[in-house]
Amino acid sequence: MLLFRNAVFAALAALSLSAVLPALAQPSPTPPQGEPAPAPAPTPPPPEAPPAPPAQNQPNQTNDGFGEEVMLTEKTIVYMKGSATWDSAFETLVDAFKSLSTLVERQGLKANGPAMTIYTAIEDTGFQFQAAIPIAEAPKDPPQGDVAIGKSPAGKALKFVHRGSYDSMDSTYEQITNYMDERRLESKDMFIEEYVTDITTSPENQLVINILVPLNEAGSK
Repeated sequence: MLLFRNAVFAALAALSLSAVLPALAQPSPTPPQGEPAPAPAPTPPPPEAPPAPPAQNQPNQTNDGFGEEVMLTEKTIVYMKGSATWDSAFETLVDAFKSLSTLVERQGLKANGPAMTIYTAIEDTGFQFQAAIPIAEAPKDPPQGDVAIGKSPAGKALKFVHRGSYDSMDSTYEQITNYMDERRLESKDMFIEEYVTDITTSPENQLVINILVPLNEAGSK
């Protein structure tokens, strides 16, 4: 889009210049001898530029605190274990939360907070996770199979906010790593993504995700 606009502006500039050049090439009429040359006509002031339109908030424009220390409270969760490669991470998580949301609705459970992914193991090619939804109380008849009832992590953590697509989170995690290294902070062997927007229905480029990094006691501020 930017290249297209630049091309349009360049074309308009060329048209204006071609209209002005022939007039500049013609000699000005010489006034008769003894008569003063006529004063040049005053140049009209340039038109005022229209006011700029108000800026629109973009998903990646935010004043969110980066590295805010928070205290995670233990919550009862219904969760589904899974694993995925990094190439299929987003699709795998979306499918897991769709299945989990269907189960929560079917069993009449009451959600008690945003959905979250608890990453329990990370490798170069993939990861293991728990797709979890906090619930108000554990059901009398716990679900069977791949779904279980448990508790979410608790304790001190750092919160980082990502806004934008899931694929663009690499840059956010790189900033988190630099933040932790510069302050010599130590994290536990896990991290959590808490979905402020619904990961199953929100446009991917408009996701808002809290990235929570639990701290070791020795590594807290």
